[in-house]
Amino acid sequence: MPAGEMLTLAQLMHMGGWLMYVLGALSVLGLALIMYYSLVLRSRSIAPAAQALRLRELLKERRGREARELCAQQPTALAAVASAGLDFLKENPGTPPGMLKEIMESEGGRQAGRMQNMIHYLLDLSAVAPMVGLLGTVIGMLKAFNTVAFDLAKARPMELAGGVAQALITTIAGLIVAIPAMMAYSWFRGRVIKLTGQLEEASTDLLAILENKEG
Repeated sequence: MPAGEMLTLAQLMHMGGWLMYVLGALSVLGLALIMYYSLVLRSRSIAPAAQALRLRELLKERRGREARELCAQQPTALAAVASAGLDFLKENPGTPPGMLKEIMESEGGRQAGRMQNMIHYLLDLSAVAPMVGLLGTVIGMLKAFNTVAFDLAKARPMELAGGVAQALITTIAGLIVAIPAMMAYSWFRGRVIKLTGQLEEASTDLLAILENKEG
């Protein structure tokens, strides 16, 4: 290869071996997860202000049936919390106020946990990718050492270079996949914390209305 000439992606994939295809698949998976979370982890998918306002109006007017219909039409995390409270009151009239709070807090915790567990796939990916790269490093170095294992005088420089190249390329590729995944996880973790706070605030408002209704 002439001095200064850059390797193409196809050449890098070939030199890195079959593990490069695994890392390529992980990179595609990571990109897909980031795009999916960007669409799902938004206020209008978790606790939309318009839905919270409408639910407050319906509950203040004691229109529980319409509130349940609204929750069924717009299945957000807030709708799940409100439905849990409404269903509990419907099935258990006259229960102590503390029970309603426990039911709604339990569902709110479940929804928050679902968001947190969702983004952990990015954290898992950021841990797996370097391990795959490390495996490529070991395989590459093994190839290089195997070249000189029996007869150093007959060792071919190109074969040595191929093993070392695989070791370096897979290591770099693993880090290239892992670092953005870790950064994305950190960003989405902050978003989940913010959305959880919004969900708790909206749910608390609905709980206060329902408790006053029962009182």
